[in-house]
Amino acid sequence: MTITRVGVDIAKSVFHVHGVDRHDQVLWTGKYSRQKWLDALCRRVPVGAEIGIEACASSHHWARQLQARGYHVRLVAAQFVKPYVKSNKNDQVDAAAICEAMGRPHMRFVPVKTVAQQGIQATHRIRAELVGQRTAKSNQIRGLVGEYGIVAPVGIQQLRKALPCWLEDAENGLTDTFRILLNGLAEDLRYLDDRITSLDERISQSVQQDPVASKLITLRGVGPLTASALVCLNKSSSYYSAYRKDERLMQ
Repeated sequence: MTITRVGVDIAKSVFHVHGVDRHDQVLWTGKYSRQKWLDALCRRVPVGAEIGIEACASSHHWARQLQARGYHVRLVAAQFVKPYVKSNKNDQVDAAAICEAMGRPHMRFVPVKTVAQQGIQATHRIRAELVGQRTAKSNQIRGLVGEYGIVAPVGIQQLRKALPCWLEDAENGLTDTFRILLNGLAEDLRYLDDRITSLDERISQSVQQDPVASKLITLRGVGPLTASALVCLNKSSSYYSAYRKDERLMQ
């Protein structure tokens, strides 16, 4: 009897596996260290079998490792695995649930990202966090100067312009101690602006180097950020494959 489908519960140190044949009969269960599980799977499971992993931290890395060895990898979102957990939750039960979930008809899977896609995604995530920090910083500045009776203008651009004026105005009631603190907050804001600008430039460069993204930014209302995000989501999809095929035919 041959293993055709394996669910893998990945973790930091110990990995659990649950393998079944085409009749859903359990043929293999076990737990292995991070260093040994991949070799164990390659010994027990024939090339071409389906390997299911819950979409989480490091899942795309392991998916690429398995694909390089000839396996078909299915990444399953956590919310789609949960309904198939049959008893008290543990790692072995999770592996069995992943194995069952990936075998359900009409199950939706998460596309495996390439290393380049993960780099783009990381850039967007870091940028989004920095934008959030900048918003929090500007709100903090508004709240603090408001305690001195100063009403900050609407919009972060106007706030940037107002900060030097507040610091230089000797008649606005700000104490020397608070001016020092406010100057530090202004420097924090400039630092966040510089980090975000740097990431924007990096994203724009990646868009210029990608043929799909370059085509997307020609559409009305689509800028580099949107084009980059769309490409990151769709490079694994049939949309991207079809575009690349059409592009080759036109050459």
